[in-house]
Amino acid sequence: MNRRMLLQVKMVGLDVLVDGKVCDCDIVVDCKVGDPIALEVKLTNWSKHSVGPFALTVIPYQDYQNGVHNYELHDAITFVGSNTFYIDSVKPSKNSVCFGALLFLYTGDFYLNIKFHEDNSSRELPLSWFCLPSVHIRATEPVIQTKL
Repeated sequence: MNRRMLLQVKMVGLDVLVDGKVCDCDIVVDCKVGDPIALEVKLTNWSKHSVGPFALTVIPYQDYQNGVHNYELHDAITFVGSNTFYIDSVKPSKNSVCFGALLFLYTGDFYLNIKFHEDNSSRELPLSWFCLPSVHIRATEPVIQTKL
């Protein structure tokens, strides 16, 4: 990793919105199993210079609260579109927004891990360079309405 890239990344803000709600700290976003849920990733450039390009990969997992994370969720969650967002150069004081959707097939508490890649390559940037939001989603059973 080069010093220029580190300086670029330090001046970038990242917001993740799930179903229109900003995800941060203790916020849990609720959704229903079987309903697509909107995912929005917004990268803001606070520097005086353009930054990027970047690729962001969103990886869902379950946290068993004992230090074990389950990333094998292919049968539980699917992405509508891609789980990787490509961001070209972002000009100073501007932002770039990427849209996608998730579809939960089972109930449970899920988290999203976000990985940055340099120059649209597979070279991952260190997590220590970022202040990434914590994304917690709770998928619940849909409410079935009956007519009397």
